[in-house]
Amino acid sequence: MTTYVITVPGTFVRSVSDAARSEIEDRLRPRDPQNTDLGESEGLSLLTVEEGGMFSARIEVVAADRSSAESEAVGLVSKALRDSGFAEDDAPLGQAVVTGIDSEF
Repeated sequence: MTTYVITVPGTFVRSVSDAARSEIEDRLRPRDPQNTDLGESEGLSLLTVEEGGMFSARIEVVAADRSSAESEAVGLVSKALRDSGFAEDDAPLGQAVVTGIDSEF
């Protein structure tokens, strides 16, 4: 198994309050990439929200391969958004990408 740092992009189509953003981050906190060597050295943020509502969630996932890691990451971010009150149409997600791989050889 390998630890991946995955970036899941998306867009908030309605405004996101500081409280809602904090709630999303709290739900993702156990997957904070700061727990990895890459996340710590690169100073990766768990959730970044830009003007216009574009956002990126960066989370740590342990998986057997890249495809499984990306799929799991999308599921985790999607669940965090839904549990925080954002319907799928309120915060559509883009294609997940591997930001880094943290494996021991």
